[in-house]
Formats: sequence, structure tokens, C-alpha cells
Amino acid sequence: QVHLVESGGGLVQAGASLSLSCAASGDTFATNAMAWFRQGPGTARVFVAGISGGGGATMYEESVKGRFTISRNNAEKTAHLQMNTLKPEDTAVYYCAAAMSPYPDTWFSSRAYKYWGQGTQVSVSS
Repeated sequence: QVHLVESGGGLVQAGASLSLSCAASGDTFATNAMAWFRQGPGTARVFVAGISGGGGATMYEESVKGRFTISRNNAEKTAHLQMNTLKPEDTAVYYCAAAMSPYPDTWFSSRAYKYWGQGTQVSVSS
């Protein structure tokens, strides 16, 4: 069982940066691939970024490449999403997710992730 809690959301202006954190409980954090998804108003939850259990592999959705960086600290059981050069279209609720294995069956599908946090709101004004 893995329990996830996100933090770090907020309201910022376009061009600003935010850092999201995900704190995990459970004994097997290093064996869980982690990911961030986001869901805007009236839209489906979509993949943003993912990182393998050991941290050696990462994956990004095309629109955030070069702006967002995912990382993890297995000793502290945390995952992070550094978001730079934020745009109004980045506005969404951001969710942390954990898979049951070091690599998910597929990075991009929410069905590949078993555990979810409650979400944190990120709002970017123009």
C-alpha cells in the first residue's frame, strides 16, 4: 500500500516557476515508478511526466519538455515536479501517481498507476 500527498501548488503569473512535491508512505517506494498527471476543468486527466523506480529513466508529455523536470529522492520517499516558464494552459489540478512496478506498463495511461494523491491546484494567470 502506498499513500501519496501532494503539495506546492498555487497561483502564479505566466513565466513563473513552481515546484510540486509528492510525499509517499509505504516500504517499497523505490520499486514504484512515479508520475504526475494533470486535469483541467472539463478535461480528462492526462500524463505530464514520469520517472522510473530507480530514477534512471524519465518521460515527458511533449508540451512540457524543456520546461518541467521530474525527480525523486528514494531515501526521503519523495517525488518532485519542477515547473518553469509556466503558461496559462498549464492551469490544472496536478496529481501524483505510483505504479506497482519500477516501470509502468505504459507511461501515458492513468490505468498503469495504482495509487493516487488527492491533487494540488496550479493556476497560471496571463
